[in-house]
Amino acid sequence: MKHWLKENRGFIVFLVCFGFFRTAIADWNPIPSGSMRPTLLEGDVVLVNRLAYDFKLPLTDISLAPLGEPQRGDVVTFSSPANGTRLIKRIVGLPGDVVEMRNEVLYLNGQAAEYAEQSLHAEPVAPGVELSAVRATERLAGTDRRVQFIPDKPALRSFAPLTVPAGHYFMLGDSRDNSEDSRFIGAVPRHLLIGRAHRVLVSADILGSWVPRFERTVEAIR
Repeated sequence: MKHWLKENRGFIVFLVCFGFFRTAIADWNPIPSGSMRPTLLEGDVVLVNRLAYDFKLPLTDISLAPLGEPQRGDVVTFSSPANGTRLIKRIVGLPGDVVEMRNEVLYLNGQAAEYAEQSLHAEPVAPGVELSAVRATERLAGTDRRVQFIPDKPALRSFAPLTVPAGHYFMLGDSRDNSEDSRFIGAVPRHLLIGRAHRVLVSADILGSWVPRFERTVEAIR
């Protein structure tokens, strides 16, 4: 065993450093579902900055040092407070914000979002099944992003005003009618945030022919 360790120490050091890098500094996250369409597509692999908000003890949710504050509009990965599943959504509500939705319209602290540049698209919701989706630019509280709605899909389109608790964040998927987000799992405490997703590393059409989407390579996430 000692002889094996000596002969392979370079590889072992590499594995340790690689593991530390992935669990403490940066990671990549494949996108398996359409909950963040049109921003992120099934088959995207995104780069996640684990040092965006906190430096954590590797393999834990224990913060050793705060490094930055989550901002409204950030696309983040986090562990679901409901079951621990890793999810990726967008922060729409900060601690103390009052968030509400009325028939698909998002309200923040009493201000309604504006929806511009609307267009129709065919949205895949199951193998061989497409529904009509409305895409629009949502503008609210100094931020904007492309979102989409699927009118013919059953969804939670309204909820009463709620105040985001201290140290928590309210998350929504950009595909509002096809996302398990804070409407269902509740606000997410800061210690469950993993990092900020800021670029698509690579992408392939996993719902079709698996053809690479070269045009999405290293594309910035907005």
